[in-house]
Amino acid sequence: MENAARFPKCLRCEGGQLLPLSDYGRDGAPIRFKAWVCSNPECGYNIRIDNGEISFGRSISQSFK
Repeated sequence: MENAARFPKCLRCEGGQLLPLSDYGRDGAPIRFKAWVCSNPECGYNIRIDNGEISFGRSISQSFK
């Protein structure tokens, strides 16, 4: 994997990688790395920042916004 981004290994399942996700704030400003989600769909581990608070392991669902 030459020149490929290397992401941290998920320490929960040890089979996936933590992938960074970005979002937009209320005023449209980009928020880089708002969340990290395990690439293994069976694991579902995630860590995210919401209104300045860090949350771990909340259930992941699709947004229809």
